[in-house]
Amino acid sequence: MPLPERHEYESIVYGLQNEFQQIDSSTLRVYSTSASAATLEGEVVLKSGLRIRVVEVLDFGAGVIRKYSYTVYRGEQKIRWYDPQPHPENKKLAATFPHHFHEEPDIKHNRKPAKGISFEAPNLAVLIKDCIALG
Repeated sequence: MPLPERHEYESIVYGLQNEFQQIDSSTLRVYSTSASAATLEGEVVLKSGLRIRVVEVLDFGAGVIRKYSYTVYRGEQKIRWYDPQPHPENKKLAATFPHHFHEEPDIKHNRKPAKGISFEAPNLAVLIKDCIALG
């Protein structure tokens, strides 16, 4: 699914709790930054207790996510984060370049391919499914 128009994207964001019964609460909000751009910010809390902090810079005119940051917490402990910082030296990440996530052990250096995460399509459903699987 390509990045939809703004009103459709807002429907996805504000409909997440209807789509995923595992979501306890969401503070996600889409804020306009120009006529064709917006920022998505907030947190999704799963019934398992995991918290997902979300930041996206959206360009609806170009149909892309310009930047993103997704950070997953269990309590106050950061257990995973997703980012598109390129690591061309790491051949294990080539399949989803530059999209990857970090997790324990050695969370800063333990990088894994982030399947389903992109600049061209909504990432929230993939992100939430990944976190539901973490339990």
